[in-house]
Amino acid sequence: MKALLIIFTSLLQLNFALANDQWSQFRGPFGNGHILKTSAPISWDETKNVLWKTPIHDRGWSSPVIWNDQVWMTTATKKGHKMFAVCVHKETGKVIHDIHVFDVESPQPITIDNTYASPTPVIEENRVYVHFGTYGTACISTKTGKKIWERRDLNCDHEAGAGPASSPFLFNDYLIFNVDGRDVQYVIALEKKSGETAWKTNRSVDFTGVQVNQRKAYGTPLIIPRGNEKQMISIGAKGVYSYNPYNGKELWKATHRGWSIAPRPVYGEGLVFTMIDRDRPEMWAIRPNGNGDITNTHIEWKETKRMPPRASPLIVNDLLYVVDRNGYISCIEAKTGKSVWQKRMKGRFSASPILANNLIYFFNEDTFCTIIKPGRKIEIIAENELAEGQLMATPAFDENSIYIRTAKNLYRIKK
Repeated sequence: MKALLIIFTSLLQLNFALANDQWSQFRGPFGNGHILKTSAPISWDETKNVLWKTPIHDRGWSSPVIWNDQVWMTTATKKGHKMFAVCVHKETGKVIHDIHVFDVESPQPITIDNTYASPTPVIEENRVYVHFGTYGTACISTKTGKKIWERRDLNCDHEAGAGPASSPFLFNDYLIFNVDGRDVQYVIALEKKSGETAWKTNRSVDFTGVQVNQRKAYGTPLIIPRGNEKQMISIGAKGVYSYNPYNGKELWKATHRGWSIAPRPVYGEGLVFTMIDRDRPEMWAIRPNGNGDITNTHIEWKETKRMPPRASPLIVNDLLYVVDRNGYISCIEAKTGKSVWQKRMKGRFSASPILANNLIYFFNEDTFCTIIKPGRKIEIIAENELAEGQLMATPAFDENSIYIRTAKNLYRIKK
């Protein structure tokens, strides 16, 4: 009877996961680039399988997020004085909300590679949470478009030329995100209903003697197992951390040399895989079952050859896939770090790869998409391209479509 109850509970959990397989956050429903159930197309161009194409004003690299019939993203004016949340109807492509969220009197200058609306929102039933780094965080009703609450006090120095990039995510009743600037470095959980601080934990690395530009980072945390409990993996400058997501208590850390890290970590085969630097990209595989400082005890392997400074890794079964800025796709044995194969693709890459239809979609910065079959030999299934250039945001998927955000438009690709 007990065994039957366990099986029944597992089936209920699986059905719940499938029913809620909505692209609600950066890198999808599970934050790891996987979508379990989709019939997204493998062939398209500017005139084929484009269901609609909607202009999005101003500039933003935030990825689209989806809940039922709504697609949300953020955008901001080029110089960062006005910030917006935009909602597009999934079936028609029409803009149904265009909300002026914040005004900023004196935004820091940023590089042309970034925007003031690069952090991806997170969405759930009736609410979307938008985040613009130091410039503000807000909760918006998806029904009315009205602001429910806002926080403008969680400030940090992103550094002139850099700008905001860390995305928030939801865990239970909390909205959680990293705040890693030149001046302050911490992780914070807000009560999602009110916006009030639930807990806040400062980074424990000693930054004494560290140059201020090497204290910042741009990561998004990930929830993974810790025995029968949960832990949150968060990457900051000079350290990879594990926290208890219920109260913010630090569980372990591994110190490193890097900063300005953007890729979101992934978990599989009992290991956490994370980048630890931007200027000299390096992948670490970490056993996440330690306590305290695990720098010298729990690093399973490291790799520096052709690792990604921007695109997050993707794990499929026992293989890890990464794409560096110059277009080299690497397939690596997850447990050992051994190289299985490498393949050079055209263009440069910022968007993270996605697993859908048991295929991996790689989008370069010129909207060219290479689709491969995961495995120990490279097998290219399809190649597609849109006419409009510049794609920096990771696309979103649902049960039958791909949502591609370019510099000027949002596309829905559907058979």
